[in-house]
Parts: sequence; structure tokens; C-alpha cells
Amino acid sequence: MRAVRDRLRLARGLSGAGAALLLALAAQAVPAAVDSIPPSPWRTVQQGIAVELAIQPVEPGGGALREGQDVAVRLSLSDTATGQPLSRLDPAAWMVLLPEGKAAGPDTTCTERVEELVSGGLLSRPELDLNVYFVLAMNQDATVSVVDPLFGFGGTKLLAMLSLQSPGEDWALTADQKRLFISQPDAGRVAVADTAGWKVTDQLDAGLRPTRLALQPDGAYLWAGLDAAAPEGSGVAVIDARTLAVAARIPTGRGHHEIAFTADDTFAFVTNAGDGTVSVIDVRRLAKVKDVKTGTKPVSIDYSSLADAVYVTDETEGTIVAVGGRSHEVIARMTARPGLGQIRFAPGSRFGFAVNPEADALSVVDASRNRIVQTGEMLDGPDQVSFSDDLAYIRHRGSETVLMVPLKEIGEEGRTVPVVDFPGGEKPFGRGIRPSLAPGIVRSPETSAVLVANPADQVIYYYKEGMAAPMGAFRNYDREPRAVLVVDRSLRERGRPGTYETTTQLRRPGRYQVAVFLDAPRIVHCFDAQVLADPVMEARRREVQPAEVTWVGSAAATAGDPVLLRVRLTDPRTGKPATGLTDVVVMTYPASGLWQKRQSAREIGDGIYEVSFVPPSADLYSARVACPSQHLDFYQARQLNFQAAAGALPRPTLTPTLSHPHSRSARERAPPPRATHKVAPYANWADPVGAGLVPALFRSPSPGRA
Repeated sequence: MRAVRDRLRLARGLSGAGAALLLALAAQAVPAAVDSIPPSPWRTVQQGIAVELAIQPVEPGGGALREGQDVAVRLSLSDTATGQPLSRLDPAAWMVLLPEGKAAGPDTTCTERVEELVSGGLLSRPELDLNVYFVLAMNQDATVSVVDPLFGFGGTKLLAMLSLQSPGEDWALTADQKRLFISQPDAGRVAVADTAGWKVTDQLDAGLRPTRLALQPDGAYLWAGLDAAAPEGSGVAVIDARTLAVAARIPTGRGHHEIAFTADDTFAFVTNAGDGTVSVIDVRRLAKVKDVKTGTKPVSIDYSSLADAVYVTDETEGTIVAVGGRSHEVIARMTARPGLGQIRFAPGSRFGFAVNPEADALSVVDASRNRIVQTGEMLDGPDQVSFSDDLAYIRHRGSETVLMVPLKEIGEEGRTVPVVDFPGGEKPFGRGIRPSLAPGIVRSPETSAVLVANPADQVIYYYKEGMAAPMGAFRNYDREPRAVLVVDRSLRERGRPGTYETTTQLRRPGRYQVAVFLDAPRIVHCFDAQVLADPVMEARRREVQPAEVTWVGSAAATAGDPVLLRVRLTDPRTGKPATGLTDVVVMTYPASGLWQKRQSAREIGDGIYEVSFVPPSADLYSARVACPSQHLDFYQARQLNFQAAAGALPRPTLTPTLSHPHSRSARERAPPPRATHKVAPYANWADPVGAGLVPALFRSPSPGRA
């Protein structure tokens, strides 16, 4: 997005003080969240701006908000004086799950809440961040990396690593960005990935060597080019994008296949590099209606809505051929130089950019006149073209430099193509192990910015237009990013002016604070929202709800003397003591976290379990409990902190161990128990993951993070 997205991204690299400075101008009197939940949409007015929030289930008849629902979040901004919608703004929003039984009170004002959220600290992350986008990298091995770049370039978080059956070649994302298709030529499959859970959910048998993928403009069918060696298997597979059923396999001709569509989804055009033809397919009947001879080796195709024609580049003959979208006849033939590669049309569909990797050249086609109006010399091996609103980006196989062509300065016939450049890394793009058909340069959700994948560097760069070099970068976890893709889940203006929306899934029930921040004009406000529990999901949660933990005891501990650590476990479903358990384990460790001791606890009655522990020295110690049969892990349990005072006797030596919970080695190496036992105090309890007292070694990773 624009300014606020940049502000969010940069703020997440600041300290708390830096984030406070960032929002200093926003420190104004902002009403706390309302005590009762207003009807949807929620509404507030600040500085003459009406802010209306609506959260509605995607499925019709969804009723009240419930966990597990996919919901549309819409933020409408308008001028109260004129009623006019306010477009091209950058609102940000978060949904913060409040602690159970606690509403947002005066101790946490809305401005303070937003300041914490913009700072992006680990301890202030919301339940749902409505400003995020994710970056996907298609790697040289059979994986796809999914990272969160807004957490801070240079310190990104790996959300998932999707495993494929063979290396991917191309991909296509549905319009709602919920489903991603990935071709795997070596495996003969098309992978289907769910972007909500970041999992591969299906492997479709499309045919032999599915390579190029293309979704129709209406999203109904996914088309996969089948680059089979045998003519009878070479063509396209047509897959229902909703049901994932293969609707048809249509032989078209030999060689590699590129795909384009008319704007109304009436016809598909498929190149056949081995036959020198373009096949025209009737989408409604899923039948080939004609083969159009375009040259010797057609290698790329793109559609111009302005001309209602497809434009085909021929590598051998060096020609660009226009085929009418309705007549299915060659309507123009333009001569460039042999070696032509990819052709892509800029926004507006008038000017097509055709690169020539062999001649290191660029040809600009004017679709309104069907003429090559400009040419330009490029660097070593230009192979891909991408666009922003203002620039064309040209990548090169033999260079790390990306050339940019200002779109406002093209179209004048005979004029040399103007270029500027920036370094897209340290090594040439073509030095990667395995090239990909998918784009290596894509637009970022932030305005006037792109992401550039450099396989040889194993890095994805973030470039902001107008800068001399990339503003940031992140490494791709020792893998080569052959292609890059963005899944955008941020609030954006999608259709109606002044209405900013996104979709998300309500993962947990409870009371939420929906924080809204607008940079200019400055607006900070928080709404209350309630998400009800789903009865089925609630029943499942109760089945796996961990036992409740209460530490018992009141005596002090002394170094060298045994101390009894006692803990009561309660069944959360019945409220009764959890008796008869044989898998209760107590883990003890010093404040330094340099070693730990795990002991099986014995029951002494009424759901109370104990272990005898000898502190080897005067120190602050912590104890945690786990019980697999009660769905209780160490990180979930309330911990006990206790102080061991210096003892009169020499301190026994305790060998550090990282033994299994039920290993005898930990017990065998512990000092022998003495006759007198003391019970540890319980006064200094701490939250399961609070105060930094739990060494990172013992913490379980957060779900979905690595």
C-alpha cells in the first residue's frame, strides 16, 4: 500500500521509543472503545471524516460473527460535509483479542493500543492483522517459501514451507487469493495450495508435463499447457478452478505452449512452438476451432483489449504477429530481429513490450496502429517484462541490473526508448540453477514498489521507485527464489470508491478491539466486536483442554537440601481433582537456563503430585509441569519460581542433562536425597510465557511460525 504501509514496515524495525515518536502526532484525546456493541456497520466521526466499519460473513445468511467464519471487513471513509467518498487513502486496521473477562478500559487507550501495534513487537502482535501481505518464493528445489515481509525486511518470518512433488515451474493465484495452483512438470501434477493454512491440499493429474498455467479472466477455468513429447499428449488441460475436476484435455500441437484469452472469456489462444501455429479454442464448448499459422517457432503471446487481438512473437523469424480475437485471422505482421522472446502489454493495453534475449533489444508495439514504433538496446539477455503504473521493468539473464522504461515517455515513433536502472542484486539473474517461466519481478502492495527475486543471490529485494538501489532485502533461507508472488491480505480499495476491504478468518472466539488508524487526515479509533464460539469447535476444544495447574506449598528452600515440589492438577471439564495419573513430569531449572532436570511425579492424593528436588546452589529456580494424557505441555502450565538460600553443607554437584521426561539418567545423576524435606513456596507464580523467565530452549514455537 502507500504511506501507511511504508510507515508500518519501517516502524517495525524501530524500538518502542521510535514507534512512539512515529505516532506522537496521533496522541490526541481518543474515545475508548464503547461499552456495548453497536449495530453493524460501526460508525465514528473525527475531523469531519465519517468512518464506518462493517464485518460480515462471506457466506450469505451467516448471522452473528462466529469463530471459523470467513468474513469481509469493510472500512468506508467519507466527508461528512459533502458525503463524498474519500479515495486513495491508506487506512490500517487490526483485530485484538482481549483477555477473557476483560474489556478495553482506560488503562489501555486506543492511541496506546495503535502505537503498540505499529511498533510491531512480538508481544504486541494482534490476533488478526488486516494490513499484511505475504511473499512467496518458488525455489529451485521442490519447495515454496512463504514469508511475512512486513515484520521487517532483514528480519522476516518464515510462515511456511510448502513441499511439492517436483520443482515448480509456473503458478496462478485465484482472484480471491485463497487458492494457488503450481505446475510441476517433472511430476506431471498441478499442486493446489490453500493460502489460509499454507498447505498443499491437492495434487491434480493434469496430463504429461504441465508447465505454463493461466487462469481465465472470470476465474472459471485453470488452463495448463502440456509440454508432452508425443503429439497426442501435447496441448492443454482445462481444470474447473472450483471443483478441481479436469474438464477437458485438448491436443493442440507440438512443443511448448503459451496461453492467452479474450477479455470476455470466449476464446483461448494456445501457441504450439513445434508446429509454428496458434490454436484457437472455443471456451464454452472446450473444443479447438482453428489452427492459425503464425511463423516457425511462436514462443510468447499476450492479449490487447484495445485491439481485441493477440500478439505472438516468433523466435526464429523475429516477427510479431497479430491475430484477431474474433476473426481468428492474421491481421498484422511486424518484423523485428530473430531471437524474440516474451511479449507483455503495459497497463492500458496499447503498448506491447517484446524483449529479444539474443539481440539484447526491446521492441515496442503500438496496438492501435499495429506497428513497431520504438526500439531500444538492452543489456545482456533481456528475458522478462513486468509493469507498475508508471514503469516497465526489464530483467536480464546476463546482468544483475534491472532497466526501467517510463511509460509516459513511450509511443513517439522513431524515438529511442528512454531507460534508467537500478542494481537488482550482486549476481546476474541467469546464474541460478534452474530458470522459471513465472515472473521474477512483481508489484508490491505498497504504491510504486516492486519485489525482485535474484536466484543467484538467494535474496528477494524490495525496490521503491525513484531510489537508486533497493531499500531492503531478505534472504530466502538458503534457497534460490526462481520466481516471486504476492498474496495481499491488506485493506485496499477494491471497487467502490472510499471503501477499503479485505477478507479474513475469525480464528478464535471472544471480545475483540478493532483498532483503526489513518495517517492523513489523522484518525485513531477503536471499536468493540464480539465473536461467538462455534458449538462444534468449542466441544472439540473442551476435549483437549489442558488440566488446570495449582502449585501447593509454603516452606523455603535451601541449597543442598531436598525440597518437595507439589502441584495439584484439576480436570477443567468437571472441576474435580485429576487423580490416577502416571505421566506427570516436573521440570526444574535455574534462572540461567543452562541446565534442566525432569522428574516423574508421584501422586500423594486428591490430585496432588510431588517430586523431590535438591537445589545444587543458592539461586532462583523455576519449575514447570507437563502431563500428556491431560493435554498439558510445559509451555502451557503456570510456572513456580522459588529461591534457594545458601546452605551450611557443601553443595553437591549436579550434572546438567537434557534427558527425556521419563529417562532414568536424570534421576540417577541427581544428588542423593537427604532425610529432611522442605516444600517450596508458591508466592512467586508467573504466566506461562511471561517475564522472560522461561529459557527459549523450553518454549514451544508459535503456531505457523518458524
